[in-house]
Amino acid sequence: MTRLVEISVPEAVLARARCGDAGAQQFIYTAVAAATLTLIRRFVGPGATAQDLFQDTMMVMYERLDEFRGEAPFGAWLRQIAISKCLRYLRSPWSRARLHLVALESQDDPVPALLTTPATSAEALDIERALARLAPTARAVVWMYEVEGYTHEEIARAFGRSVSFSKSQLSRAHARLRAWATPLGTESHAH
Repeated sequence: MTRLVEISVPEAVLARARCGDAGAQQFIYTAVAAATLTLIRRFVGPGATAQDLFQDTMMVMYERLDEFRGEAPFGAWLRQIAISKCLRYLRSPWSRARLHLVALESQDDPVPALLTTPATSAEALDIERALARLAPTARAVVWMYEVEGYTHEEIARAFGRSVSFSKSQLSRAHARLRAWATPLGTESHAH
């Protein structure tokens, strides 16, 4: 699958979509929908919340087509909208309370069922499961830094926090991922 940030839409299609051409709008939707939904699921997990944020993102995309200036690929512009929606959701008090309750309910479950896309191999499945075990904020920071290429400064601005927040979230997430990836039996046991 192509990453959202790499998706371009021809200017002629954008011009027609801005004028309300349903075919051009469908072309844009088809070009960006799968990558946008995948990105959103990376931040908030699967389910109704991801679907709601996806629909909101698509609506904003169509409403703001006139604002796209073509200075970067269309997908990069749309990525900003999607990530902004996800971060606003993750920062909301309601979301934080819900995530806390879910964490309490799933303490006995070593691997929450938050797989966001079908895995194509056992290794991909392990990565998906490891990412799913991270708290949503940590998962978002890892995804933004490691996959989307954001700097710590950009992540800090996006979350409205300090650079040390981004660095510490990433460091703790990496430590957790390393711990979960350590095969049983290779850990040293003190007697």
